[in-house]
Amino acid sequence: MQSELFASENMAQPATAAGMVQQNSKSIKYAVNGECFARQGSMVAFRGNLQFEKQGQGVGNFLKRSVTGEGLALMAVRGQGEAWFAHEAANAFIVDFGPGDSLTVNGRNVLCYDSSLSYEIKMVKGAGMTGGGLFNCLFTGQGRLGVICEGSPIVIPVSPQSPVFVDTDAIVGWSAQLQASLNRSQSLGSMIRGGSGEAVQLKLEGEGFVVVRPSELQPTPASN
Repeated sequence: MQSELFASENMAQPATAAGMVQQNSKSIKYAVNGECFARQGSMVAFRGNLQFEKQGQGVGNFLKRSVTGEGLALMAVRGQGEAWFAHEAANAFIVDFGPGDSLTVNGRNVLCYDSSLSYEIKMVKGAGMTGGGLFNCLFTGQGRLGVICEGSPIVIPVSPQSPVFVDTDAIVGWSAQLQASLNRSQSLGSMIRGGSGEAVQLKLEGEGFVVVRPSELQPTPASN
């Protein structure tokens, strides 16, 4: 049987080491030898002896009840085998954490991560009156994190002389050392008259970078 479908770049190869690797631009393959964590419902295929457990079923401190408002639900993946993770054909990326590295990521953009990483939920200063992007996951430790982005990401440098303002629906993540707060760019009078659609942004100050997606549309949340 002949087809470009069977091109070498599309063929899954046996893993040579435990951990995550890029399968293609839309998916991540994880060779599990013990345990990892992933977005609930993101497994598209697996082989081997693996078990998938919903959060809250005694799977340890790394699985916390999400309060992000973005509908993130996590699962533990245990055993020996290979699993492929993806979400709605969004672009997938792997972030390597070295000693002392940390990254703040919007919960809706988390795909999978090593059990050697930990996270805590952080709330943006002044949040409480608007939607996505205001409760985020601060990842620390050493290991790998798989993230997704709807469309090609835009990485914007942030400097003390040049803070960056991002739509809260477009934020993917940012350097953990940045100071994040809410910014109002629209007067009350303008809001009463219908508004510009750009009333509140996330203001990021300091030295680092911010990652945004080229869309303000909210993705469909994962089911809990």
